[in-house]
Amino acid sequence: MKLLTEYIERALQLEALAEGETDAKFKADLLKQADSYRKLAAKRAAQYGMPPPSLPEKPK
Repeated sequence: MKLLTEYIERALQLEALAEGETDAKFKADLLKQADSYRKLAAKRAAQYGMPPPSLPEKPK
């Protein structure tokens, strides 16, 4: 369960970094990494018989 939480936390950190990034390529790389962590979290959740984690809310 701890690993699932760590995957989500890392994805959120990467998404937060990407939000303030001005370099388009670096921003895309950060978001790609975040997506990979979210996929790992979804896979781990499925192994635990849990629903997949929700996507982050977009600021209004």
